[in-house]
Amino acid sequence: MAAVAAPAQVAAKHQSLLHFVGNAPWSDAAMLAKVGELVLPAITRRGPIEAWIIDDTGFPKKGRHSVGVTRQYCGQLGKQDNCQVAVSLSLANHDASLPVAYRLYLPEDWAADLERRHKAKVPQTIAFHTKPQIALAQIKAARAAGLPEGVVLMDAGYGNDTELRTQLTALGLRYVAGIGPKTSVWPPGTGPLPAPPGKGLGRPPTLLRRDEQHQPIAVKALALSLPREAWQTITWREGTAVWLSSRFARQRVRPAHRDTKLREPRAEEWLLIEWPENETEPTKYWLATLPEEISFEGLVDLVKLRWRIERDYQELKQELGLGDYEGRGWRGFHHHATLCIAAYGFLIAERGALPPSGPGSSTPLSRSAIPEGYRPRGAADPTRTAYSQLDQHSA
Repeated sequence: MAAVAAPAQVAAKHQSLLHFVGNAPWSDAAMLAKVGELVLPAITRRGPIEAWIIDDTGFPKKGRHSVGVTRQYCGQLGKQDNCQVAVSLSLANHDASLPVAYRLYLPEDWAADLERRHKAKVPQTIAFHTKPQIALAQIKAARAAGLPEGVVLMDAGYGNDTELRTQLTALGLRYVAGIGPKTSVWPPGTGPLPAPPGKGLGRPPTLLRRDEQHQPIAVKALALSLPREAWQTITWREGTAVWLSSRFARQRVRPAHRDTKLREPRAEEWLLIEWPENETEPTKYWLATLPEEISFEGLVDLVKLRWRIERDYQELKQELGLGDYEGRGWRGFHHHATLCIAAYGFLIAERGALPPSGPGSSTPLSRSAIPEGYRPRGAADPTRTAYSQLDQHSA
């Protein structure tokens, strides 16, 4: 890039670019906001924003000096290993998606290590936060910025966090959250018992309660108890070779996690369960605060829209070098990612400007001004008599 930008001063330009990425004090948040301002209109031209997708991505690393590196689960490797992990928020519809927030997860051991923080130039304002807490802060910032809203989609790494789901509901946002098979719920028609009546002494009881006859059930046990007719095969989108489909069931349930500390039962939500025909037991579970009247197909379609974030990360890493940063500092890590996202946004906007993805108002190509019957110099006369012996190619 330095050779292209300044052929006569390659070394100096190379140093300038390294400084720009690694140390220059420009704002990642301001840059991402500008990218969103320019790119989101190209995305929404094909349809409104339907989802806010929260997720994280891992970067395998050797050693322990790169900022945020520790032994933790790395999605790229599918196991625990030495890596960095960044949390992101993307806005998406069925046509495209764009990351609008991106932040490195700083593990607790890093947050408490003053020497490593100093070497990596981690800002003093950065304290330890869990990944769901980082995601919630990104969502609040997106709302404050007035970005077009959608249903919050998340996998079980975030959906298992009851506090995150509660906070999203308090913000007035709907969600579709992956959950684990042991998540407890109240099946249709059941729920916790109300507080017992007071005995006239002191304050009356106010918290919900359970007894031996009133107990929640794990979502896996609920799934295994459903009759065969509860399961339907639903197709949601076209894959690379065939249409994608699987077998699903859904139920209206109430989440039961620690509800004996509440005064009112939680509201009903959709429980969606996926159990492919070739599997011995259900494989995935989701809780969704979507309208009760949503169609079965619409529910599955929205759940599966989360594949967009996987496509984002794949293209950002394979095509734009998101995982290629070799510096060790906090600022450089985020600057590099921001520039990758800016390049990704440019590609999204360019794709949206080209037919058939482009708007219907795209200017059509004008007809050629070459007059009919025009023959370039040296071209054979199309009306000449054919000579078969001269017109054959001997090669």
